Amino acid sequence: VLAVCWRAECCQFKIFLDLNPRWASVNRGVLICDECCSVHRSLGRHSSQVRHLTHTPWPPTQLQMVQTLYSNGANSIWEHSLLDPASVMSGKRKANPQDKLHPNKSEFIKAKYQMLAFVHRMPCREDDSSATKDLSKQLHSSVRTGNLETCLRLLSLGAQANFFHPEKGNTPLHVAAKAGQVSQAELLTVYGADPGALDSNGKTPIDYAREAGQHDLADRLVEIQYELTDRLAFYLCGRKPDHKNGQHFIVPQMADSSLDLSELAKAAKKKLQSLSNHLFEELAMDVYDEVDRRETDAVWLATQNHSTLVTETTVVPFLPVNPEYSSTRNQGRQKLARFNAHEFATLVIDILSDAKRRQQGSSIASPKDNVELILKSVPVRHCSDSQDNDQPDYDSVASDEDTDQEVPSSKGDRTKSLDSDLSDSPVTMQEYMEVKHALSASEAKIQQLMKANNNLSDELRLMQKKLQSLQSENTSLRRQVTTNIYQIPSGSDYPDPSSPSALKRRQSARASRPMSMYETGSGLKPYLPKGETPYPEEGIPTLQPFPPHVSKTFLSLGNRSRCLAVILVIISLCRRGRLRSSGWLGEGSSIPELDDLEMESDPTLPSTEDVIRKTEQITKNIQELLRAAQENKHESFIPCSERIHVAVTEMAALFPKKPRSETVRGSLRLLTSSAYRLQNECRKALPSDGCQGPDMQLVTQQVIQCAYDIAKAAKQLVTITTKENTN
Repeated sequence: VLAVCWRAECCQFKIFLDLNPRWASVNRGVLICDECCSVHRSLGRHSSQVRHLTHTPWPPTQLQMVQTLYSNGANSIWEHSLLDPASVMSGKRKANPQDKLHPNKSEFIKAKYQMLAFVHRMPCREDDSSATKDLSKQLHSSVRTGNLETCLRLLSLGAQANFFHPEKGNTPLHVAAKAGQVSQAELLTVYGADPGALDSNGKTPIDYAREAGQHDLADRLVEIQYELTDRLAFYLCGRKPDHKNGQHFIVPQMADSSLDLSELAKAAKKKLQSLSNHLFEELAMDVYDEVDRRETDAVWLATQNHSTLVTETTVVPFLPVNPEYSSTRNQGRQKLARFNAHEFATLVIDILSDAKRRQQGSSIASPKDNVELILKSVPVRHCSDSQDNDQPDYDSVASDEDTDQEVPSSKGDRTKSLDSDLSDSPVTMQEYMEVKHALSASEAKIQQLMKANNNLSDELRLMQKKLQSLQSENTSLRRQVTTNIYQIPSGSDYPDPSSPSALKRRQSARASRPMSMYETGSGLKPYLPKGETPYPEEGIPTLQPFPPHVSKTFLSLGNRSRCLAVILVIISLCRRGRLRSSGWLGEGSSIPELDDLEMESDPTLPSTEDVIRKTEQITKNIQELLRAAQENKHESFIPCSERIHVAVTEMAALFPKKPRSETVRGSLRLLTSSAYRLQNECRKALPSDGCQGPDMQLVTQQVIQCAYDIAKAAKQLVTITTKENTN
């Protein structure tokens, strides 16, 4: 394969045979020369995964995949628009062979592979997710064939390698494995397809391959599944585990592992072990990228003509910035280059050890795995050790405030070489006392949490009683109002309600608006004529105590959920402001929130009835959302949030675009922004493909907070319009 004269990207610049391509970009399916390789490496592995054709060990099937892509014109995918004759008229062109590497050729390569400036673009759609889904379905169908370039084109347009087909119940990698398409499986895994993904029947692509008799493909998928830890182990000891015989991990040991660990090293190791699976995976991926950078640097320095080429195309001193990562993570990735060979080897060993512990659920490394001994004089495999460690030349990256999740969280490991397994050493009295104190502190914390939980339970019961009392009071006031309408004392300034004119006015006013749920207690019963039976007590809705299996979950949501319930009741009581404005309540009656509100009169504000009617819709949907949170029905979050957003939009449309009052403007801003945030938080309740599930307790707390803000804003708008209409 390598003896064949392949035309590489550099050959597009018409470079002669003395610069034949010796490198390949695995994920782009092209071959490149030394000169272009330096630019590809500076893009980062997220843009171009560079490997040497002869000095780097290749899986044969992966090398065959790259050869097939190149032979079938994969380069035309990345230069699609340049092949259009119209591109000459628009000024688009390739770099000329006479152009300098910097800036001409380097800018062209960056535009081509990093910015994807010349890739075919699909017609613009309003729904990008629908377009991505269509492309992913096409990919799902195409991988059963041997047409690699079609699948690469779909992936370049945004098709998802881990797409789960809702009708078929599996992923593209399942289909490729069943069809025995080895090259398609290699391409999909290069773009992130998971060999351990489960189909609707709980089977993995490895199972599909074995059932189809594709045992070599199944063994290759197992290797890909352990690619990260295999690469780290090979970097240290030059060996890979024997997966066919059930050995999946090699955890080397340092030669000085018998030395006592420093306190800083112990703390670093504990911090590494305490990371969540998601953060640990991010750290492991960053270390994997650093291993790739160091190994490629070593090959680069060993194969260059140092008298000419290296002067212009030097090594990559640290990992390039990945725009998809946070600035904190990018800074941590760059700091990995400051680790010397011994420090970096220690970090790699700790990651291998903890990866095995997390996979197998055991912290004890078996003697069979610790067969490799890493000497203290680990060879320097990169040039970054010679740099000034006090002031490295980092990329300009903005700093985040949150430094708790900084990637090199185990950099304390560099103080001493660490044993990959602490359990082999005898337990000292000091360690025993530390564990004992930690257990005592944990027990005290548990008791404290249980006490707080009981207090919250008592508080919730009191709040429920208060809410029932307020509902009863509200019902009594409505009955009193209904009675006073027909029993006005003599000498009153009000006209006789039995007079035809007064009755006609009441019926006309009542017919001009819908009945409010706050007005009747149920939203279904109209005003009753004098002499009819008032509302029965059982018609008044009451808040029932939460079931035992719900109480603990609901209590964990915090005080916002309980405050929200109170706000919903207060909104209903704002109806009294309308009653007072009609003279139905005595002058001594007062609503403090209305009395304290100072605002300029604004005749453009909507009527109180319209605002309350829209508020009813909002609060009804918020109550449904709260019930879903109490019952852990997280799949109902998104439908509830969409209904709340529609109700909020309708309520905001009642108000003028630019209200006079700053109070109104602030309440509207809080209402609409909280509804938007609620939708975003509810979307987090759905697990993403290939990622760890969300922290549902945190998501639920944020959802409750957003619902609280929406109810608060709605209450403010009801209060404002009631005050305005009263004045």
